[in-house]
Amino acid sequence: MENEHLRSQIVELGVRLDELAAANVVLTADNARLRARLGMNSKNSSKPPSSDGYTKPAPKSRRRRSGKKPGKQPGALGKNLPPVADPDEIINHTPDHCEGCGDDLSDSPVTGEVRRQVFDLPPVVVATVEHRAQRKRCHCGHETTALFPPEATGPTCYGPNLRALVCYLVVRQHIPIKRVAELLADGYGIPVSTGTIVAMVHEGAKRLDAFLASLRGQLSHADVAHADETGLRVEASLYWVHSVSTASLTLYHLDKRRGTVAMDAMGVLEHLSGVLVHDGWSPYRKYTDVSHALCNAHHLRELDGVAEVGGQGWATDMVALLADTWHRVLDLKETGATTLGATELASIRTAYDAIIFTGHVANPAPSPSGKRGRTRKTKAANLLGRLDIYADDVLRFATDFRVSFDNNEAERQVRMVKVQQKISGGFRTTAGATAWLAVRSYLATVMKNGENPLGALQRLMVADPWMPTVADSG
Repeated sequence: MENEHLRSQIVELGVRLDELAAANVVLTADNARLRARLGMNSKNSSKPPSSDGYTKPAPKSRRRRSGKKPGKQPGALGKNLPPVADPDEIINHTPDHCEGCGDDLSDSPVTGEVRRQVFDLPPVVVATVEHRAQRKRCHCGHETTALFPPEATGPTCYGPNLRALVCYLVVRQHIPIKRVAELLADGYGIPVSTGTIVAMVHEGAKRLDAFLASLRGQLSHADVAHADETGLRVEASLYWVHSVSTASLTLYHLDKRRGTVAMDAMGVLEHLSGVLVHDGWSPYRKYTDVSHALCNAHHLRELDGVAEVGGQGWATDMVALLADTWHRVLDLKETGATTLGATELASIRTAYDAIIFTGHVANPAPSPSGKRGRTRKTKAANLLGRLDIYADDVLRFATDFRVSFDNNEAERQVRMVKVQQKISGGFRTTAGATAWLAVRSYLATVMKNGENPLGALQRLMVADPWMPTVADSG
């Protein structure tokens, strides 16, 4: 009887031990995930820098040191404010008495002079031009009235230069609309309502139909295009801003959706036949007529996270291989080369495949859990799988020198959308957001081509917008 009781207790203890072991496995996995989450920051993951708080990680740069000291280099031309040969005004200052003996210098000869030029803004005065359209009667009795110039749209109205400045302040400098109204009142003495300022941005956008059509056409034929997307608050809801850009062109598109339906509505990606650079988001894979190139800046951050938090050595090796290859490509580009040699490429690919193999050894496939659906993988395993399946896209920058190592070109464009939202908040209407993005597409493209953005806006306001005339090749 006593033996049976002991056996029963042993069985119960065994069951309890199995339960504790299973619970320990779950807790260990949860603990590992939480530690990994706590170890993530903007330098080893896709978290934004604002999430780092006051414990920002130390800066990490993979740029090679040039060996030069910071600042101006010996022999380099300095940048200063050069004097002009023909100043607008000359004011002579004459000493009236001698600093030595105190005698009067009124009749003394001038023996020399020292010149200093002051560059300043003149007092701001608004110029009001009154246009009078005269009416004349012909000998036949008919009266003809002269036409007003295009800028004279009403009995009183704001001129094209002022409207261009408003668009510049709102779209280029991201100044909130109310503060733009305050600036115009304080600096120029011009009372402009916030509603009028909004209307001026809409006016600029309406004049951009031909420009945007040309932009879409040129981007559709680009050899290399960069794509990215980001969220934007519009009408107190989440919208998505899609961006496609090259070294000299930028286009924004606003949509309630994020996926391929929205990207097709932009009217560019489905027409591409060159190389599309992106961050690996799966909907971009729908476009099968293009070659894909993945952003390695994302990979380096994720690999750093896997190495630092997960302690996986293969990730460190992959970081070194990608960075070394990148530097090698930069060196060859300076010589005019367009690709690595076949032998060198084969060597890089062999090293790449060996690192991937090591990674698979360190991250074996998880055992089936018995539950329905796919077994959950670790971040390291997901990253490893992506680097394995899309190895050609990861190394596209080495096989085609037109392709950049990262997707920074697109990320710089969408960053301006986040800057606008951070400074001025979201948009109250989709029409307002669409107009702002149209003008931003215009300004971003103008600045990439070395044009003055304010001058380009002045042209826009007289219905003569700057146009991209040369097809860009990426």
